[in-house]
Amino acid sequence: MVLLNYAPEINPAFELLYGDDDVLVFNKAAGLLSVPGKAIEHKDSLERRVQRVWPSATIVHRLDMATSGLMLMALNKESHRHISKQFELRQISKTYYARVYGKPVSSEGSVKLPLICDWPNRPKQMVDLVNGKRALTHWQCVSSKQDSSLMKLTPVTGRSHQLRVHMHAIGHPILGDRLYAHPAALAASERLCLHAAHIAFEHPTKHSAMEFSSPFTF
Repeated sequence: MVLLNYAPEINPAFELLYGDDDVLVFNKAAGLLSVPGKAIEHKDSLERRVQRVWPSATIVHRLDMATSGLMLMALNKESHRHISKQFELRQISKTYYARVYGKPVSSEGSVKLPLICDWPNRPKQMVDLVNGKRALTHWQCVSSKQDSSLMKLTPVTGRSHQLRVHMHAIGHPILGDRLYAHPAALAASERLCLHAAHIAFEHPTKHSAMEFSSPFTF
């Protein structure tokens, strides 16, 4: 993947919302990679920054570079295994907010379209009804203004670029999406208007319910 003019904000290095001996919760900034890229100039990432303070911290899930919002990291192998299992079993609840182009004809709905990597154009993904992997997104239109709408998105599965491709597939690409938006939707925002706003999971050792929220700023 080619990242043109990759220059994420340096200050603050990261925004920590919660931390204990087992898990860390961050609010990732838009424009910052979750993990290092292959090129030397793409090594700066949330993972690298956090590991300077907590060397044992490991990523258990990712957000696209252009997406902002809540991310979890584990501080030991047992916590990593426990949280990863929750993701695998779809026991972790996640909610995103996005501003999309246009106004949907209904107030809510679901997108159930299987996805697969578009290899000639990677990292893009695409809908493939024959070979794609199952992907399901529930959406709710929160409000509309002029030519855009605020959408609450709840992914059931966690495919790469799932929310971006599903919104594009129903004719409402996310504003500022450099991979999937048409020219008008791309020009409507300098950043991708997608934010991971809420996450709920079970603490890996205390086994208590954990819940965090982060407001979107677009």
